[in-house]
Amino acid sequence: MTKPIIKVIIPAYNEQDSITNVINDIPNIVDEVIVISNNSTDNTETNAVNAGATVLTENRKGYGYACLKGMNYIFKQTIKPDIVVFLDGDYSDYPEQLTELIQPILDDNIDLVIGARVKELRENGAMTPQQIFGNWLATFLMKLFFGAKFTDLGPFRAIKYTKLLALKMEDKTYGWTVEMQLKALKQKLSYVEVPMQYRNRIGVSKVSGTVKGSIFAGIKILGWIFKYSFK
Repeated sequence: MTKPIIKVIIPAYNEQDSITNVINDIPNIVDEVIVISNNSTDNTETNAVNAGATVLTENRKGYGYACLKGMNYIFKQTIKPDIVVFLDGDYSDYPEQLTELIQPILDDNIDLVIGARVKELRENGAMTPQQIFGNWLATFLMKLFFGAKFTDLGPFRAIKYTKLLALKMEDKTYGWTVEMQLKALKQKLSYVEVPMQYRNRIGVSKVSGTVKGSIFAGIKILGWIFKYSFK
C-alpha cells in the first residue's frame, strides 16, 4: 500500500470551539475529512466547512448513528478508501498522530489499530475516573472471555476499509467502539494498539461528563461484551 486513500470520520455534537483545531491538525496525507454533525445546535457545521471538511448531518442522536452516516457516505462513493480513521471532534486526541496510527497498517498489514490513551502520555484529568474504570473493566472482560490484548476502547482508531465493511457495524449509540473490537476478535482480524497522547477536551463531554451518559455507556459496553461472550 504505497499511497493509500485515507478518509477520516469525525462525529461531532456541538463542537464549534474545537472542530477547526481538529481538522487543521489532520496530516495532509488524508484524502477527505468527513464531519458528521450529530444534531448540533451551534456553529459546528459552519466551522467545519470553513476548515475544509465535508459536512454531513445526522439528526438522530448517537455516536454510532453519526459513524454509520459517515460510512454510508463513503460506501456510495465511486472510489473507495484503503483506510478509514475515526477521530473525535473535541480535540482531546492529537490528530497529527494519525501518521503513527496508520503505520502498522502500512508496514505490517495490520487490520485494526487502536490509539491507546496510556497513562504516561495522558494529561491530568483528561479521562474521568469512570472512564478509566470502564476501560479497565471492558478490556479485562475481553481478555477473560476472548484472550484479547486490548487495554483501551480509544475512539481514535484506524481500520482497513474492507475489514470495516466486513464487521457489519450496527450499534447506534455508546457501544460503537467496543462493538468494533469485539467483532474484530470474532473475525480474527489482526490488531495492535499504538500509545497516543491525550489531553483535556475542549468543552464538556456529552458521555463521561454526565452521570446519565456514563451509566448508559457502561450498560451498552457491558451488554455487547456479554452478548458476544455467550454466542
